[in-house]
Amino acid sequence: MLDKLLEYDRELLIFLNNLGIEDYDYFWQTITQPIVWIPLYIFILILVFKTYQKEPLRKSILLTLAVVLTTSLITSLVKAIIARTRPSGNSDLTELIRVIIEPNSYSFFSGHAANSFALTTFIVLILRNKYQWIYILYIWPVFFSFSRIYVGVHYPSDILVGALVGTLIALFFYQIHKKWIPK
Repeated sequence: MLDKLLEYDRELLIFLNNLGIEDYDYFWQTITQPIVWIPLYIFILILVFKTYQKEPLRKSILLTLAVVLTTSLITSLVKAIIARTRPSGNSDLTELIRVIIEPNSYSFFSGHAANSFALTTFIVLILRNKYQWIYILYIWPVFFSFSRIYVGVHYPSDILVGALVGTLIALFFYQIHKKWIPK
């Protein structure tokens, strides 16, 4: 059963990765870099500053940092324990996929997906009552996560599990936020 799921994962990676067009490689190489998204992070901080004042602001920022740090820590621990080779490092796949970047760390699960979905979900949950349009922020983790398949460094299951883990961590910290910061 697990072998069949891994085979489906591999086939889906090959299909999605091969949708890539060389003319768009630079775009996806750029999208996959966290530093490119700094203006979005600043925008999110501005929204949090506009929504919360004084002690609630400090607590909200502290919890936002806790979301990111917890997600990064769990991701690193799981990657070290599972030690799944990235598609770009799998010799069976090198002729079948387009590899655009080659990181040296492990694949399972995607830190890009986990962190971006964790941050987005937490921010959406704490700001949704003030900004009804906030759900549009989910465009970021979707593009950010897909870029990892496009550049050949993650399997689709890495992305899905990362997104799920990030979302669950955000939900956990949102529960703390609700108790810690009354409306």
